Amino acid sequence: MIKKYYQYYKYIPILQIFKYWKFEIGSIGNSRRRREGFTLLELVLYIGIFSILLMVFVQFFSSILDVGQESAAISSVNQDSQFILDRLSFDIHRAQSITTPGVLGEITNSLQIAIDGINYTYYLGSGNLLLSNDSGINMLNGFDTTVSNVTFRKIGNIGGKDTIVIGFTLTSKVLRKGGAEVKNFQTAIGLR
Repeated sequence: MIKKYYQYYKYIPILQIFKYWKFEIGSIGNSRRRREGFTLLELVLYIGIFSILLMVFVQFFSSILDVGQESAAISSVNQDSQFILDRLSFDIHRAQSITTPGVLGEITNSLQIAIDGINYTYYLGSGNLLLSNDSGINMLNGFDTTVSNVTFRKIGNIGGKDTIVIGFTLTSKVLRKGGAEVKNFQTAIGLR
């Protein structure tokens, strides 16, 4: 009935009280829909959509972190192996003699060479490949890797230039999903 007289509320004094109400005349039956807030169904829908999006983002960022860890593990092993092999090659090519291992075919876990009268000793200590010379002890691998199974074998001909066969294993300390990155290396480097 109020809706019927909506257009005449200006002229009928009793209907003027409706203009002070918070809802319009004609929306009396829909007063619940005009309230602020959420219904239970809307809340459940929002929570459901939000949780699905959250799971997608968590999986996405977790896969990014996994790729980053895998890359860091592989990179640390590759960089350290390259540095160790380059350093050994550089020093052995400059060496005048190989002191340890002493005889052909002998396998040791340390290498001692003489460069310009200075002894350079390579050995394994606390999971690190160490170089000892007159300037002190230096670690050849980085902090993200450990070295194990270090072997040095002297090969060559009697009266000829000696060659050293070097073997070692590098293990990454950065753990990836499939475990640590482990690589075995073996090379032969001769005197010049």
